[in-house]
Formats: sequence, C-alpha cells, structure tokens
Amino acid sequence: MSSLSDSSIHSSKAPEPVGKYPHARKVGNLLFLSGVGPRERGTSKIPGVELDENRNIISYDIETQCRSVFNNVRQILEDSGSSWENIVDVTVFLTNMKDDFPTYNRLWAEYFSENPPCRTTLEINCLPTPIAIELKVIATI
Repeated sequence: MSSLSDSSIHSSKAPEPVGKYPHARKVGNLLFLSGVGPRERGTSKIPGVELDENRNIISYDIETQCRSVFNNVRQILEDSGSSWENIVDVTVFLTNMKDDFPTYNRLWAEYFSENPPCRTTLEINCLPTPIAIELKVIATI
C-alpha cells in the first residue's frame, strides 16, 4: 500500500529512494516515476552486482538487474493505482550500451510483448549507486 501526500507517492514495496524525492508523482491522469534501479527494499543489496570493499563494481549481471528494475517499476505502479500495461513512455539509462543493450532489448521484448510503450535509451557514464541500469517511466492512471 502507498501513502499519498499532495500528489507524491511512496511505495511500501519498492526500494527506498537514495535522496529526498517520492517514488512517483501523480498529475491529472499521468503518473511520473522517479528513476528506478534494481536495488532491493530495506537493504543496499543490488541483485546481480558484486562489489569490492570500497563499493566498486567487480562484476554484474545485466539480466538480473533488468528483471529487478522491471519488478521495482511494477511495484511502484501498482502501489500508485496504475499497472504495467499503463506505461506510455520509458527513458532507459545504461552504463554500458555496447555490452548491455542486446540483453536489455531482448528482455524488453519479453516484458512488453504486446503494445510496447515509447522508449528512449541513453548511455551514461555512471548512476548514483553502483548499478548498470535505471528507468524513468511515465504511465497513466
């Protein structure tokens, strides 16, 4: 269940934000999600990522991270009164386009087998936590 204050939405199932921002904000019949990564709620664990003692990435599994990100997005959507099928636009941030895009693209086709949303995919050099993918999602309610 989510708690609402103004139009801010805080999911009780998705990972806690790494800063002072809501999981989502509702404006009219649109839902804007803050960037969503693969972390697990209640922990700093990142599925599919192996870190050294200084929290530098030793190795990662992009498929595991993708599945975790998609699950986190689904949790936020459902806690917000929306659903996976209501996604209309996604901005995808990858830290390694060359190596990770083929796997990401295959999983995208699996998760969005019918009526896929619009999508923009960008490569960036890093994200705020040691992750390889983050999604910025707009959906309808």
